[in-house]
Amino acid sequence: MPRSKNWSVLAGFAAGLTVMTALSGSAFADTTTLTFLVPSGEENVARAQSLAKAFEAANPDIKVDIDTRPGGAEGDNLIKTRLATGEMSDIFQYNSGSLFQAINPQQNLVDLSGEPWQADVQDIFKKVVTAPDGTQRGAPIGTGMGGGIYYNKKIYSDLGLSIPKTWAEFMANNAKIKAAGKVAVIQTFKDTWTSQLFVLGDFYNVNAAEPDFATKFTGNQAKFATSPAALKGFEHQAEVFKDGYLNEDFGAATYDDGLRKLATGEGAHYPMLTFATGAIKTTYPEHLGDVGFFAMPGDDATKNGLTVWMPDGLYIAGSSEHADAAKKFVAFVASPAGCEAQTAALGVTGPYMVKGCALPTDVPPAVADLLPYFGENGAASPALEFVSPVKGPSLEQITVEVGSGIRPPADGAALYDEDVKKQAQQLGLPGW
Repeated sequence: MPRSKNWSVLAGFAAGLTVMTALSGSAFADTTTLTFLVPSGEENVARAQSLAKAFEAANPDIKVDIDTRPGGAEGDNLIKTRLATGEMSDIFQYNSGSLFQAINPQQNLVDLSGEPWQADVQDIFKKVVTAPDGTQRGAPIGTGMGGGIYYNKKIYSDLGLSIPKTWAEFMANNAKIKAAGKVAVIQTFKDTWTSQLFVLGDFYNVNAAEPDFATKFTGNQAKFATSPAALKGFEHQAEVFKDGYLNEDFGAATYDDGLRKLATGEGAHYPMLTFATGAIKTTYPEHLGDVGFFAMPGDDATKNGLTVWMPDGLYIAGSSEHADAAKKFVAFVASPAGCEAQTAALGVTGPYMVKGCALPTDVPPAVADLLPYFGENGAASPALEFVSPVKGPSLEQITVEVGSGIRPPADGAALYDEDVKKQAQQLGLPGW
């Protein structure tokens, strides 16, 4: 080959490489990378990965990088530090309700009030991601939960029991269950956090009796010890102990023990949050169909309803340099396609807070029992911690004492009022 032709070919090849490099560089430059911070834990990571994969398939010009953070107080502090220093991820998953208010949403989060998808978000969720200025700053991620009572369907069927809507009906059922030689109410005080449901899960009934309780409680104008409606949760916990309805090992039993007793029919009732359906499905799949759920019974059957724990919020940091792309991702999560991606990763343990998100037809009975409370004609209200920033850190120790007969319910309620006082003063709330 002549030398001049060699140089011509090489020059052409080099030019081609230059064009290809320019084109690939241009394509790379057009790709936006979003950072997405989620709590550590298998469930949260699996959900995030499924959402990112589905979103990227529909939006090839946007990449989502997932990072994790610890839970509890350490995670709370990390969130607050990153927001304060402007180093927060573009998008992050965090609590709704009182902890949402504690991160100064007006200053730190992008306003999402005007986004079209907000029309499909249920109002019950919007309330718990609304900043003090009335703007919505978050979208729902995950499903809602109920706080109430799991029950063993076989025991109910064998004894001919009906779902109770009043406390008197519930206690009558307990008497029949005990007479049949079964544990009526499972308690698992080794894991102290599980002791709080009779109090926290009763807030729908408190709110029905005293609609302004949360506002007055936040302003130091209402107390658990002096509110007849709020005191009943402590009284009910003491009553099931006093009447001998608990498992003998209630002080040493763990949450896992409680699920086993419930699923296998050793016990009939277990007060708990409905996220436990997922654990039952994993650990006792053969008994998943034997477990149902109902709301905490109150005084009036016509006013029976569910205390609801809202899902986490999905937020965009005000410091994000990719707010437009981040809004696309949040819009995807708050859509039926986003719900499908979450269901594909985890199944469902409750309802989504987005209209149009269909659930599988073969949901577990406990989930099917939960859904009507969220329906158009259902009755549900957020737990107190979602409508008030005041929650004392020692409630779980106090409810263990009340539920074990160590402390009278009135004294437990008064002690909790002192506990929340310390928390409210730390938050700098007026009136405390």
